[in-house]
Formats: sequence, structure tokens, C-alpha cells
Amino acid sequence: MSAQQSILDGLAEIINEETGIDPSDVELDKSFTDDLDIDSLSMMTIVVIAEERFGVKIPDNQVKTLKTVRDAVDFITAAQDTA
Repeated sequence: MSAQQSILDGLAEIINEETGIDPSDVELDKSFTDDLDIDSLSMMTIVVIAEERFGVKIPDNQVKTLKTVRDAVDFITAAQDTA
């Protein structure tokens, strides 16, 4: 399994735990707000859990740029590479 797939699976699990959205609905090209209907409060919780799970720091100003699941996966992948 690729690192990207592992991160995607982990994010899908976190999103499912926080929102009840089926993990199979969490796909790379889905928008957090438009497609998955995740509000800002849930998004912040997801970010905090993702930081702990993946061992990365996602600055608050960076969270606003994470529009799609792919954005988050790419950010986490890059952050892990530089850690």
C-alpha cells in the first residue's frame, strides 16, 4: 500500500468517526465542504486528530487551503517527508 493510500484510508477513518460519513465516500477529489458537507468545527476536530495520527503539524492558516481530500493527503505526505 502506498503512503498516499495509507493516509487516505486514515483520513477516511477519522472523517467517519467524526461525521458518520462512510469511509468509501471519502475520495481524493471530493471537497470537504461541498461534497462531504463537513462544517468548520468538524474540520478543526479532523485536523487535530490527523495531526496526532500522522505526526504532522497543520498550521491554522494552512487549514483554509485544504479544500479537497487530495489537498489534505498531499499536505500530510509532504509534511511527513520533511519531518
